[in-house]
Amino acid sequence: MISRFIIALLFVGLNLYVYRYFATEDYKPPRENFAEFPLQIESWECRQSQEMTENVLDRLGVTDYLLCDFRNTEDSTLANVYVGYHASQTRNVGGKENMIHPPEHCLPGSGWDIIASDVVSPEWFPSGEIKRVVIAKGNQRSLVYFWYQSRGRVIARNHEKIFYMFLDRASSRRTDGSLVRFTIPIVRGDEEGAEETFRELVQQISPLLPDYVPN
Repeated sequence: MISRFIIALLFVGLNLYVYRYFATEDYKPPRENFAEFPLQIESWECRQSQEMTENVLDRLGVTDYLLCDFRNTEDSTLANVYVGYHASQTRNVGGKENMIHPPEHCLPGSGWDIIASDVVSPEWFPSGEIKRVVIAKGNQRSLVYFWYQSRGRVIARNHEKIFYMFLDRASSRRTDGSLVRFTIPIVRGDEEGAEETFRELVQQISPLLPDYVPN
């Protein structure tokens, strides 16, 4: 118990040292705005990007975002895509927090139950580990894939995202990053069909992200 307390104190002390002496002001790299993100990508089309309310934006602390239902014009499969970019992440900004919120914390608050959760690294995915979640609300089922794309890294685990945030703040004055989330309805129990929808769309969208989420 004492050793854990000492480790916790050392970690807090290191955080304070990093914030106070290594980086007094975050560097915000140049990037494109999501207002310029293409809404037609091959056979995938988003007819109109969605807008979040001010209350939601204030709660998320997000700087810029993409929120769109992309539909495949060939077979009508559907996927909701959210990319929320945070130009900086600090624990307290005028009494508010602008850290990226883990989806596992938000989904239950929206009435969804998490019934399966795994960290995966598919060979067809561009790079890194991603989180695979199956959620349920009544008779509805959806497949969710998400990851943190931050300063050139693709990370599935929240604690690793936090670790690298402190490390990069100390080394390059950057805490910017994003949450990338794909939500695909599981229609009539066809989980493999939802998987295929994700595989097709993510390979179209992932190469575009570095312009909006800087490496």
